[in-house]
Amino acid sequence: MKNAGPCIQCKCDVWITDALYEAAKAGAPNVSFYCGYGHPMVFAKGESELNKMRRERDRLAQRVAEWSDEAKQQRELREAAERRTAAARGQVTKIKNRVGHGVCPCCNRTFENLHRHMTTQHPTFTAEAAE
Repeated sequence: MKNAGPCIQCKCDVWITDALYEAAKAGAPNVSFYCGYGHPMVFAKGESELNKMRRERDRLAQRVAEWSDEAKQQRELREAAERRTAAARGQVTKIKNRVGHGVCPCCNRTFENLHRHMTTQHPTFTAEAAE
């Protein structure tokens, strides 16, 4: 006699013959038997439908969590890029304001005719600024 485990209804131990147990383990499809109190039980071949559904639920929950993490990471990257862009715009505005007031962006001196100063003293400035 082999212990087939507890009954799913009354939780008493269920014992079955060795031949029935071996047949169930060898792959006989859906071997049926009863506990001592008459509750029907089955050695189902393969995985139960409930376990399949649980596994699918867990897999889908994992995918949702992965997508959520990916979305959070993408949002953080986008926010960081927006902050860098805003900082660069601020620097450009600062330089434009200084140039507008006649301050050389290279040597920080003030000039009445900044255009003439830039072309004579710093002819490569536009090429450097473009890089």
